[in-house]
Amino acid sequence: MKVKLAYGKGDLEIEVPDQTVVIEPKHIDRLAEEKGKVFEALRHPIGTPPLKEMVKSTDTVAIVISDMTRPTPNHKLVPWLLEELSHVPKENFVVINGTGSHRDNTREELIQMLGQDVVDSVKVINNNAFDKSTQKYLGKTSTGAEVYLNKVYCESDFRIVTGFIEPHFFAGFSGGPKGIMPGIAGIETILHFHNAQMIGNPRSTWGLLEGNPLQQETTEINMMCKPHFMLNVTLNGEKDITNVFAGDVIQAHRVGCEYVREHAMAECEEPFDIVITSNSGYPLDQNLYQAVKGMSAAHKIVKKGGTIICASECSDGLPNHGNYAKILQMCKTPQELLKMIEDPSFSMFDQWQVQKQAMIQSDADVYVYSMLDQSDVEKSMLKPTNSIEDTLKELLQKYGVNATIAVLPLGPLTIPYVSEKVHN
Repeated sequence: MKVKLAYGKGDLEIEVPDQTVVIEPKHIDRLAEEKGKVFEALRHPIGTPPLKEMVKSTDTVAIVISDMTRPTPNHKLVPWLLEELSHVPKENFVVINGTGSHRDNTREELIQMLGQDVVDSVKVINNNAFDKSTQKYLGKTSTGAEVYLNKVYCESDFRIVTGFIEPHFFAGFSGGPKGIMPGIAGIETILHFHNAQMIGNPRSTWGLLEGNPLQQETTEINMMCKPHFMLNVTLNGEKDITNVFAGDVIQAHRVGCEYVREHAMAECEEPFDIVITSNSGYPLDQNLYQAVKGMSAAHKIVKKGGTIICASECSDGLPNHGNYAKILQMCKTPQELLKMIEDPSFSMFDQWQVQKQAMIQSDADVYVYSMLDQSDVEKSMLKPTNSIEDTLKELLQKYGVNATIAVLPLGPLTIPYVSEKVHN
């Protein structure tokens, strides 16, 4: 049978055996009146007064957005926020691009993300995690993290965080407080947030909030300079808005997470020999670093000793910034990488993504279908494939014609899990 995988800005159609199990989130149609629903949420929020009543015309207002690697419909949400707060002069606003430790987005990319009118009429800045002069020190968390957040954000009279809620491979769910931490944090704070102990904790996983050390940390940091208002949405496979959650950054986010959990979780009775996954298409599949999320979703339901095939376009390379590629080439095996990263004396930004990838590769082989050069894939300790169908035929010879196969067409937009919650 034929299955379409989300790939780049389109689809990748593949032929798979008829016994293949296709696992997708429940489809939800787009909201018929997206703008109306957003305005309704702004005026009847969860846990706060209506947005307009909270903001004075003299306030300076910071709006934090997610960067180019996320499909948040900022080109809709930000103009709608500006319209709702039309009593505030445009010069009082600043939009802060929550890049975390990612690269700056260019003016052209910001126009793509926000629209020409917003970029031309409102101040827009990229968070700079590596420049302490742009950050404000807020103290220490209970785990000992030195907390630095964007100074412009901290010194604004009114703070808004936007985003979208989806399953997240170690924080449980995206959105909510993650827009602030790590979105607009300093690199020292980001490194602590992603340390080996936290990332390796078994409760740092898909769809889990309670007892998740990363959610606890991001929540604690948010409370040190809390956003006054949150606007989050949920999206379907076509990146259309399906629901809106606004108000208190913790309360409204929790409601949104339960909504996503209900539609995105998929129970499987047994793990599979082979799991084929996407990385949910553009913009998340722009680079191999982000593709670890698709691999991680597949890892939840692949047998130990099984194989994952990940389709991720990687139009932005490995990427060509950060330490991801560099760390991968510092050892010869995933096991050696884990040993190095888990050493308390080791600390490099991007190590968290390598740690997750190495944990996956310690249990399963991983093939990658992408635009990358074969040598780049191999240097990343992964196996390149130019044809998912041909690789599948080879794997069926390895595991036998009765091998169990699953496909995640939308990759990490689904939270698959095995009933026993352990791999065989």
